[in-house]
Amino acid sequence: MSVVGCVTAPASVSRRTTPEKFYIEACDVGSVDVLAIDRVSTEMTLTVKRDIPASAETRPICGLMGTIRLVAGMYLVVITKKQKVGDLLGHAVWKAVDFDIISYKKTILHLTDNQMQDNKTFLSMINHVLHTDGFYFATDYDLTHTLQRLANTSPEFQEMSLLERADQRFVWNGHLLREFIAHVTCVMGFSSCINGKVFEWSIISRRSCFRAGVRYYVRGIDSEGHAANYVETEQIVQYNSAKASYVQTRGSIPFYWSQRPNLKYKPKPQISKSVNHLDGFQRHFDSQIILYGRQVILNLINQKGSEKPLELAFDKMVTSLGNGMIKYIAFDFHKECSRMRWHRLQILLDMVAEMQDEFGYFLVDADGKVLLNQEGTFRSNCMDCLDRTNVIQSLLARRSLQSQLQRMGVLHMGQQIEEQADFEKMYKNAWADNADACAKQYAGTGALKTDFTRTGKRTQWGLLMDGWNSVIRYYKNNFSDGFRQDSIDLFLGNYAAEEGDWTTPLRDPKDWKFLTLPIIMVVAFSMCIICLLMAGDTWTETLAYVLFWGTASVVTGGVILFNGRDFVDAPKLVQKEKLD
Repeated sequence: MSVVGCVTAPASVSRRTTPEKFYIEACDVGSVDVLAIDRVSTEMTLTVKRDIPASAETRPICGLMGTIRLVAGMYLVVITKKQKVGDLLGHAVWKAVDFDIISYKKTILHLTDNQMQDNKTFLSMINHVLHTDGFYFATDYDLTHTLQRLANTSPEFQEMSLLERADQRFVWNGHLLREFIAHVTCVMGFSSCINGKVFEWSIISRRSCFRAGVRYYVRGIDSEGHAANYVETEQIVQYNSAKASYVQTRGSIPFYWSQRPNLKYKPKPQISKSVNHLDGFQRHFDSQIILYGRQVILNLINQKGSEKPLELAFDKMVTSLGNGMIKYIAFDFHKECSRMRWHRLQILLDMVAEMQDEFGYFLVDADGKVLLNQEGTFRSNCMDCLDRTNVIQSLLARRSLQSQLQRMGVLHMGQQIEEQADFEKMYKNAWADNADACAKQYAGTGALKTDFTRTGKRTQWGLLMDGWNSVIRYYKNNFSDGFRQDSIDLFLGNYAAEEGDWTTPLRDPKDWKFLTLPIIMVVAFSMCIICLLMAGDTWTETLAYVLFWGTASVVTGGVILFNGRDFVDAPKLVQKEKLD
């Protein structure tokens, strides 16, 4: 699944409200301090329970997401419903299910009609992000760091608050938490049994909030080297208090390129010609090496057609960088697996097997002694870093899990995970669910090719579902992703709404072509159909009318397609050049 952030809270919390203040009160035994938020000055102070007026309205909450300023002023965002999804290393992990956005102001009647409409749109954007499936949190465990990072920290680090020690890449509500405490993540965990031995197995996918966005509006990297759709995925196993983990990363091709929607099914990728790619490229891999060690790039895109220039540029940049810590492997996934030849993925697995063994995995025994460290990671990518990428990551993770379970004594020597039918089914479904969660946040639908991940083979039904998801993606990418991108930018603070704003980018007037040409095309097409159904006195008369209206329809459609960027739902809050 994907990574997003959410604030931790005590086991029981209540929000108490008066006309002047909000009081956030921990209901745990022995808890004394209360957070008081002044609804006029927005000042936050610590007080005690006896200072809360008896008249205060009380509502139970599950945690704080933070605060955000919109046109009507400040809003408090709280979690009102949570659902336990399991335990990770003995710590409860929760999914935030429902939220409340409460205005500091008692009324918004001081706003103009336009301001009210803008504020309503901003609220719907915040709600859209909050209800994107994937906000998880734990109240007593740092979900933002891998087991290996946590094992190699100082005592001072362990004493820090969760916000201070959290990996900021994965704190999605960091902008909302400017004056609060924070936490993040998303997890899937399972209790499994092989050979009568019960062990815990989990997947955590942490989605970066740096260069976050939707499929066609956020590609490549930014000037700091942050890659679009960057996800760190950790697979964790615990057996008899011994723990093991295996980490992989994925992210957009790390140089400056874009692929703007323009009504075509697959817009042509464009590599920027006006910037120095190598600076951002080097920053990206310097960060990767510091965090994860040696890097093996698995580039799964096509090596022909519109994707070929990206593959050639990626290869050239790795060569230009000349860093011995980085190895580049190009594997044309679609070519190798065409005509349902999915067994050919074994070619790639065999190619990287020795490197995977050299990298190893993190392993700590029941006494807490570190036995092994993971010395490097595979950085996988396709165009979206979703469908092809997830298939490869699931296969690499299973190979690592095979070794881990044998080392822990769960699997006997010679036994294969594939032979454990119950666990194999659960494993495949979990990785397919992980693919779906990542894909929904970036592309707007579940992942493609999950029939292979779930069953180990490609099916006709899977091909049909991929076709359906592709149609849904096309519609969303062209006609709703601008709103989704704006929602993310507002939530993350990339765009800051100002209280009392008279003008916002939301009221950007549409060009005359936006309404006129579609109406002309619909009318012309309708008239063409009517002429076919209601024939004239002669066939030549009918043919003339059909040709006229048909030609008008086709020409208008061609003009719309030629000016495709004017008709898609583009982001309004952040300037387009910043997204490129």
